[in-house]
Parts: sequence; structure tokens; C-alpha cells
Amino acid sequence: MEIINYSEEHRIFRNSLRKYLEKEVTPHVEEWEEAGIVPRSAWKGMGGQGFRCMGVPEEYGGLGADFLYSVIVIEEMVRTNHSGLAAALHSDIIFPYIVAFASEEQKHKYLPGCISGDIITAIAMTDPNAGSDLAAMGTTAVARRDESTTAGDSDYFVINGQKTFISNGINCDLLILASKDPAESNPHTAVDLFLIESGTKGFEKGKKIRKVGWHSQDTAELFFTDCRIPKANRMGDKGTGFLKLMGKLQQERLVCAIAAVAAAELVLEITIQYCQERTAFGRPLSKFQHTRFELVEMATEVKVGRTFLDKLIADHMEGRNIVVEVSMAKFWTTDMACRVADRGVQLFGGYGYCEEYPIARAWRDTRVMRIFAGTNEIMKSIAARFMGL
Repeated sequence: MEIINYSEEHRIFRNSLRKYLEKEVTPHVEEWEEAGIVPRSAWKGMGGQGFRCMGVPEEYGGLGADFLYSVIVIEEMVRTNHSGLAAALHSDIIFPYIVAFASEEQKHKYLPGCISGDIITAIAMTDPNAGSDLAAMGTTAVARRDESTTAGDSDYFVINGQKTFISNGINCDLLILASKDPAESNPHTAVDLFLIESGTKGFEKGKKIRKVGWHSQDTAELFFTDCRIPKANRMGDKGTGFLKLMGKLQQERLVCAIAAVAAAELVLEITIQYCQERTAFGRPLSKFQHTRFELVEMATEVKVGRTFLDKLIADHMEGRNIVVEVSMAKFWTTDMACRVADRGVQLFGGYGYCEEYPIARAWRDTRVMRIFAGTNEIMKSIAARFMGL
């Protein structure tokens, strides 16, 4: 059953990307996993080949490509079995905020570098004590005016606070920061989004956070101490940050579901291959009834996830409001990916728990999918609210 009709151009693009990743990325994955970070040269290499931010409009140096190109990049990056290049975060979660909400001057300033890989982006929503509850964030942005200059000439904001679990936190050159006005009593209209460049005085990057998985992804804490930024760096009108975040979360959660299904497909592929090659009691594991039933059940879950996902991709590209459905998809597909990965490890036996086998990293890396972009419990709460429950 084909829900999405990929064109010949899409297939050519996928083959080109896969060959590039096999040559320029996969051979370095172990090195990056050990280092806990991907070198900037890898970002520039991807950008130089046109594999970054394909959806940026042509007037800002982009290709203006349809969303299926992003889907292809996400899926092929998952097949490299590492997380460090964070293709979806940079190209499909962060850049849409810049395209939609930054000023024309800022778009022309930042988007070409986002495409080329010269600018690496991050988005900072989570405060240490707030978690998924964005309205409870404690990071503040206070408007100030330099009275020594002509009124209105030097309006600025002073940022204070801390963010945690920020992907690309070490490498980032440009940050989208969510913070609030402490004088505003309504927690939702208090939130604004700001653009902050790395190196801005008062903006400090902490050490990389040591994580169970996603080892090559440079996740960090960020600190803001009297960090002064121009008024023009606020994205849009005052008090609209929360609505901006909500408006972009549909694609963010869809991106999570795309990655989850692709991860489950990869796990299924490598598990089937292993079970066909590994023998026990004189025959391949795949010839044992229990193993065959396990593989069939895994494959069925993966196919159900793929069918649901492809329908949502098609709906999203048509501009439909599918907030409830992507919330459901985010929690179900990430839960499913974890189930499939866990069963894959079990079928690998002791080897599944060894680092030299790809199933180990795939199993480890899928677990966080149920937490980021809003926990799966939050996803269920969102769906329940829209259902009137």
C-alpha cells in the first residue's frame, strides 16, 4: 500500500544522500560516539552537498523543496545509527521558526549559513525545574532602555536563567531561546522567543551532559547571566512566544514519529539479518517457531506504524491541522520503536548487549524518543484535551 508517491527526483536524492552518508559519515560514527560530539566539518560537509534545510525559500538561498526531502534525510540519517548530526533538529524543527518569525534582515543574515552548515542552531525550551511544562519556565527576559541615548535608540532585553538538555548545546552558533517576562502574570502570554548568538556576553555553555544514549549528540546546559540582547532579537510581538511554540510543535512531533518508525525499521532489518545468519542447534535462528513469531510480530508493528505515519505526512503536506493525530503518533511510534528494539536485543541474546553489535546502540538511542519533544504522557494529555476528555 503506497500512501506517499515519491517522484523519480526524490529517489535520486535518496540514493545520492545514502551514498554520501556511507562514504563521509558512517566511517566516522564510532569516533564521534567516543568523542561525544560531531566536528563542525561534518556539518559543513552535509551543507555543502545540499542536505541541510532544503525547505528554506529560494529568496534566502534555499531550494524551497517539499517536505518529502526532509523525510528522506531523517530516514537516511537514522540508518547511520547515530544522532550527532541532528539533521531533523536543525533543518526541520529550528529553521521553520526563523523562516516564520525572524525579521527579513535576520533571515538574510542567518539562513544561508544554516543551509551551508556554517551556522549550527539549537532551541532552548526546557528549564531544569520545569521539564515539559513550558509555562512554568523560570528563565526571564526583562526589557530595559539605555537612558544615556536618545529614547528608543537602544532598547534591549536582559536575560537571566538556565536551560538544560539542549541538543547542539556545545556546537550551536545561533540559539532560539524561550523565556518569560516576570512582570506578566499570565504564564502563557509571558513567554517570548529570542535569537541569541554564541559568544554574546552573559551567555555561557556548560559541559556536555553524559547520557545513556545519543553519545555523539552534544547535549548541554546553557546559562544566562545578565545577558544583554537587542530588542530586535525578540521574534515577533510581545507575549506571542507560547503560541509560536504551539504552532510549530505539530511538525516537531511528526519529525519524532518519522525518526521512530525509521529506527524501528532499521532494528527489524538488522535483527532479521542476524537471525538468518546466526545458528543454534544446527539451524538458523529464523527457522525456530518462536523466533519467526517474534519477527512477524515486530514487522507487523513496524508496518502499522509506517502506514499511520505516511498518512500523517501526507496530511501535514496538505496543510491540515493534525495536532491530535501527531500527538498520538509521537507517543505510539516511539513506544513501538522501544518495544521493537527491546525484542531485537533479546533475539540477539548476549551479543545484543555488546557494543560492537549495532542493535545495542539502536536500543539505547531509541529510549529517549519517549521523553523529548514533550513526554509521551504529555502527548496523551494533549490528545485527551482535544477529545474533550
